[in-house]
Amino acid sequence: MAKCPFLGMCGGCKYDFNAPEYHAQKSETLPKIDNMHEPVWGAPGTRRRADFVAAPNHFGFYKTGTRDIVDITKCPNILSEINDILPNLAGLPWGGVASVLVTLCKNGIVVNVTSDVPYFGPEFRDAVQKLPSQIIRFTWNNSVIRKYHAPQIEFDDVVVDFPDGAFLQPTTDTEKTLRDLVIDTVAGKKHIADLFCGIGNFTFATNAAGFDIMGTGTNRDLFKKPLTTAQLNQYDAVIMDPPRAGAMAQSKELAKSTVPTVVYISCNPATWTRDKNILVHGGYTLKTVIPVDQFVGTTHWEVFSVFVKNTQKH
Repeated sequence: MAKCPFLGMCGGCKYDFNAPEYHAQKSETLPKIDNMHEPVWGAPGTRRRADFVAAPNHFGFYKTGTRDIVDITKCPNILSEINDILPNLAGLPWGGVASVLVTLCKNGIVVNVTSDVPYFGPEFRDAVQKLPSQIIRFTWNNSVIRKYHAPQIEFDDVVVDFPDGAFLQPTTDTEKTLRDLVIDTVAGKKHIADLFCGIGNFTFATNAAGFDIMGTGTNRDLFKKPLTTAQLNQYDAVIMDPPRAGAMAQSKELAKSTVPTVVYISCNPATWTRDKNILVHGGYTLKTVIPVDQFVGTTHWEVFSVFVKNTQKH
């Protein structure tokens, strides 16, 4: 395939994801970790979610290292369904700088605008009403401008509602890869907790108790109120997929627990390393590390890891 025409300008990707040397180049960014498996590679052009920037007469991504906008209405790393409506979004009468998160759901496209400008005017509202019908929900700072249907996401055979601003893995292929790895790891476990569970990528597939601030499961802020050691000790396995800030408070409770198996999925090697050290100091052994190229073309990795509690007394 052809080289991305925006490579070197757009800040979204660092590498030419279509180049033969892409895997070798990105592999050089992997940290040196014991028990690391070969990476699982994502496919270019499969992103179902992207965060654009809009301003008057501009729509695209920021230029590398600047606040200048590279105008883009067709990105070769994004699914065609999203590319098809980008010219329409670029043509809206933007009155200020805004972040425009576009997500392809099971039943249509969702657009979430976040802006320091608190309100949209009638001209913008009317323009949004004329957008293609495949855009089923459009919000501005959580205020709904139009909504045709409740957006839905499908995890294998489970369909769930997609709340405004909910976390979602950027591609369905890597999402399924992570889900299958989790299912294999906790097979046979009867009592499982899915922490930072979001809308349920792992929750339904593992019949787990879910905990998060929104989406599927019990409404609980695990940063401010992590599950206690006593609560954790009820479970045979714990799954954690926190945001980039990691799970330091929860890891400290886990380190004191008797949970036999902890599955930790992370998109930030720095906070994962910090939390790994907490778990290891608390008697866990890192058994498995699998890097997943979920953010194709970038320097970022998703890390799938498994920790097992040591049975010997210290």
